[in-house]
Amino acid sequence: MSKKAKEQNKKWERRTNRVRAKISGTGECPRLSVFRSNVFTYAQLIDDASGKTLVHASTKELSASIRKKPKVEQAHALGELVAEKATGLGIKKSVFDRGGRQYHGRVRAVAEGARAKGLTI
Repeated sequence: MSKKAKEQNKKWERRTNRVRAKISGTGECPRLSVFRSNVFTYAQLIDDASGKTLVHASTKELSASIRKKPKVEQAHALGELVAEKATGLGIKKSVFDRGGRQYHGRVRAVAEGARAKGLTI
């Protein structure tokens, strides 16, 4: 790994730690954590009090027709999928953890998709 890449990773870790210091999820209001890689986007609802993942989903789970669309549209569908799974468990509220990333693009689309299906963030 190059020196520049190492410094970028350190900055990303610092932003992530700074966000997680302010946000924590409970059983009633879990943390909606979003991670995006180059290919897929992942989202999970986490209860930090008990240290358990309540709901998880990724763009790998979406139908083939949705996976042919642009990544931002896939992320919106992912947010809707997470919200549907959450409402199935009786979860209506959550706090949003952008994972040290900018609230833009795929990260924002996941939040908007979850809000569209009734999850309060």
